[in-house]
Amino acid sequence: MEFKKTKVDDFLIEMISPKVREIEEKFSSNQPLTQDDINTLLLKSQYNHINHLDRKLDEVTADVASLKKDFIVLENRFDLLEANVNKRFEVFEQRFETFEQRFETFEQRFETFEQRFETFEQTIEATIQKALNKNLMLLVTAGGIILLLSKLIDKITF
Repeated sequence: MEFKKTKVDDFLIEMISPKVREIEEKFSSNQPLTQDDINTLLLKSQYNHINHLDRKLDEVTADVASLKKDFIVLENRFDLLEANVNKRFEVFEQRFETFEQRFETFEQRFETFEQRFETFEQTIEATIQKALNKNLMLLVTAGGIILLLSKLIDKITF
């Protein structure tokens, strides 16, 4: 927004400008100033001050408008960033869930393997036990037969 003078502004300046020039000449020639002269100078000074403040207000207004636009841009960027972060978090969460499912599957397979191993171990132990019992029985039987044969051989030879 730019400061724009109105016709009234121009008219006021034109109205007091000749009088201001007279007062300046009067002041330059060291003549005393009247209260009207002082009031006219004050009016001109205040008018210049108001114009200056109007320009500054226009600058501030333009800066505020610019800041609003910048804020909207930043807000949009933040919204995009937030959406991106949320999307990445969702992807991460999905990957984590997939990993968790795979881990559960692995854990189930491990438990199945453990159960099969226990069953296999029990089967091996039973088979070994049977083999030991069978071998022990054979050993005892063979020992008994050898003892019996040795007793028979002793009775026969004597």
